[in-house]
Amino acid sequence: MNGDFWLFHVIWFPFMAAFLCYLTGMRHKMVRDRILQLSVILEAGLMALAAGAYFRTGDLEFVWEGFCMQGMYLRLDGFRLLYGCIAALMWMMTGIFSREYFAHYRNRNQYYFFYLLTLGATMGVFLSGDLYTTFIFFEIMSLTSYVWVIHDEKPAAMKAGEIYLAIAVIGGLVMLMGLFLLYDAAGTLRMSELHDAVEAVMQEKGLQIYAAGLCMLFGFGAKAGMFPLHVWLPKAHPVAPAPASALLSGILTKTGVFGVLVVSAEIFRYDPQWGRLVLYLGAVTMFGGAFLAVFSIDLKRTLACSSMSQIGFILVGVGMLELLGTENALAVRGTILHMVNHSMIKLLLFMSAGVVYMNLHALNLNEIRGFGYRKPLLKGLFLVGALSIGGIPGFSGYVSKTLLHESIVEYASELAVHGEPALWIRGIEWIFLLTGGMTIAYMTKLFAAVFLEKHPDRQKEYDKKTAYMNGESMFALFLPAVLLAVMGLLPYLTMNRAADLAQGFLHGETPAHAVHYFSFANLKGAVISITIGALVYFGVIRKCLMGKDEKGRTCYVDVWPQWLDLEDLVYRPVFTKAAAALAGYLCGLADRLYLVQNLLKGLLEISAFLSRACDYLVDTMLVLFRSTTHKSRTERHVYLIGSVFSRTLGKILDQIVRILNHTIRRRNPIERSFVVTFAEWEEMMYRTNRLIGASLSFGLMLAAIGLALTLVYLLWW
Repeated sequence: MNGDFWLFHVIWFPFMAAFLCYLTGMRHKMVRDRILQLSVILEAGLMALAAGAYFRTGDLEFVWEGFCMQGMYLRLDGFRLLYGCIAALMWMMTGIFSREYFAHYRNRNQYYFFYLLTLGATMGVFLSGDLYTTFIFFEIMSLTSYVWVIHDEKPAAMKAGEIYLAIAVIGGLVMLMGLFLLYDAAGTLRMSELHDAVEAVMQEKGLQIYAAGLCMLFGFGAKAGMFPLHVWLPKAHPVAPAPASALLSGILTKTGVFGVLVVSAEIFRYDPQWGRLVLYLGAVTMFGGAFLAVFSIDLKRTLACSSMSQIGFILVGVGMLELLGTENALAVRGTILHMVNHSMIKLLLFMSAGVVYMNLHALNLNEIRGFGYRKPLLKGLFLVGALSIGGIPGFSGYVSKTLLHESIVEYASELAVHGEPALWIRGIEWIFLLTGGMTIAYMTKLFAAVFLEKHPDRQKEYDKKTAYMNGESMFALFLPAVLLAVMGLLPYLTMNRAADLAQGFLHGETPAHAVHYFSFANLKGAVISITIGALVYFGVIRKCLMGKDEKGRTCYVDVWPQWLDLEDLVYRPVFTKAAAALAGYLCGLADRLYLVQNLLKGLLEISAFLSRACDYLVDTMLVLFRSTTHKSRTERHVYLIGSVFSRTLGKILDQIVRILNHTIRRRNPIERSFVVTFAEWEEMMYRTNRLIGASLSFGLMLAAIGLALTLVYLLWW
C-alpha cells in the first residue's frame, strides 16, 4: 500500500463499524443505536480531516496494489471532496433520525448492518480514481442497498426489491462489458488517463469506444434512474424506510450520475453526438418524472418520481456541457450545484415524509390530509424543501436551475450566430420550463394536502399529536433546511464557492463574468415556470385529479391507468414471455441437434464396425497366405525354438511318428515334424492375436474419438 491513508480510513471505517454494530445489537440494542450514531458522526469527522489534508497539500491519492487482482486506486480532488462531505452529512443526519424512526421496527440489526456497509461502498465510489475501483464498490453498494428496499418483507417490498436487484445486476453486467471493451481499446481505466488514451485510438477503434460508452451509460444510468431504466424508483421509495429513501434518492442516484460524468467528461469530452444523446435522455427523464409525480397521490411515490425528474435536470446539464465545449462554464456549474441541491432537498423532504409515516403509518394523501395543519415547525421545514426544489427565487434550487436554463439559452444563441437551426434546442428549453412548472404544481399539491387542508374525519386526532418527533429527529431535519436556506440567500458566498471547488472534475472554467442570479433576465425563467405551475395545479390537479368519495367529500383521485406501467407493460413480458419463447426455441433446437448427434453417433459406430471387420478380414487373409502360398521353407529353422510346451509335445509326437514309420507306415511314412508344426502354429496364433488386439485398439480409439467429438459438440451448442 502507498499514498494517503485518510482515504483508506474513510472507506473502511464504516465496514468495520457495521460488524461492531451488528455484534453489539445481538445483546444491547440501545448501545447498538448509540454506536451507530457515533459511527456516522466519526465518519463525518474522518471526512473533515481528509478535507483539511486536501486544503493543506492538494489532491490526495491512495494505491493498494493487488487488491482484487487489479488494485485499488483512490483519489480526493475538489468534486470528490464535495460529494464525500455531502454523503457523510446525509448518513449522519439519517443515522440520527433512524433511532426514533425505527423504534418499533423489526430487523433493525440487519438494517443497520447494511446501512453502514452501504456507506463504505458509496464512499468508495465517490473517491475512486479508476473505473475498476468504481465498479467494485458500485456493485457492493447495489447489493447492500437491496436490503433497504425489502426491509419490511411485505409483498410490495419484495416485488420492488426484485425489480431493484434485477436492474442493478443487469446494469452491473452491462457496465462490466463496457469496461472490458474500454480497457481493450484504451489500455487503461484510470480516469485521469482516459481522455488522452481514448483520443489516441479513436480513429482506429471509435466504434468499440462508443460501444463501451453506451454499455457504461446503461449501467450508471440504471442506478441514476435515467429513462427507460427508472422503473425501480417509483416502486422502491414508497416501500423502503424513510431514511433509506432519503439516501436512495439523494445520494445513491448520484453514484450513477458520477459515472455518467466520468464517461462524458473523460471519454467523450466535448463530443456533440454524445452530448445530444445524454441531452435527449435527460429531457425525457426530466419531463417523464414530473408528469408521473403530478398524477401520484402517494407522498413518497411523488417524491420518488420527483427524484427521477431532478436527475433529468442534471442529465440535461451533462448534455449541455458536452455541446458547449470549452464555453461550458454555466452548464458545469449548474450540473454540480443541482446535484448538491437535489441531495440536500431530498434528505429534508424524505425525512419529513418519514415523520408523517412514523405517526400515521400511511402515505396516501387522502389519509394524511391535514396532519401538519397545526405543526408549524414541520410545515416550515417541508416548505423550505418544496420551495427549493421548485426553483423559487431566494432558495437554493433557483440558483442551479437558473444556471442550467442559461446554458440552454447560451447554446441556442450560438447556433443562431452560426446560422444553424435552433428550433430543437428551443424545444428543449420549453420542456425545461414546463417541467419546472410541473415541479411547482406537484409540490404545491403535497404541501396543500398535508399542511393546508383538513382531514374530514380525523383532524382533531391529528391536531392533538404535538409530540410528533423528538429532539434528535428535529435536529436531523433542521440542519439541512438551514443549509438550503443559507445557500439560497447567499449564493455568491456558498454555492459559487462550492462550484469553484468542484468544477475542475468536469474541466470547467469560472465564467468570464459574474452571474447575476436575481437580474430580470434570469428571474424571467422562474416567473414562466411559476405561471405554468399555477396553471397545472389549479387547472389540472384541482379540476381533473380531484373528485368525490362515496360520502360526497373532496378527495384525491388516482386516475393513472394501472396497465400503463413500463415494468409490467414491457419489461416483464420481455423477460418472461420472450425469454420463455427463446428458451423453447433453444430447447427445440437442442432436440434437433440431439437427433443429429444420435445419427452421427450411429454412423460412427457403423464406421467403427466396418473398420474392425475389414481389419479382421485382412488379418485372416494374411494368416492364410502365410500358411499356404507364401509359406517360407526356411521358417522351419527359425521357429524350432518354440515354447517349452510346444517343443515337448512336438518331440513326443515325433517319436510316435518315428515308431509308426518303422511299423505300420513303412510304405507311406509321415515326413512331418510336429516340433516345427507346433512352433509355426504357436507363432501364427501370436501374430493373429496381436493383429486382432491392434484392430480392437483401433476400434476403441475410434469410439473414444467419437465420444470426445460428441461431448465437445454438446458443450459448444
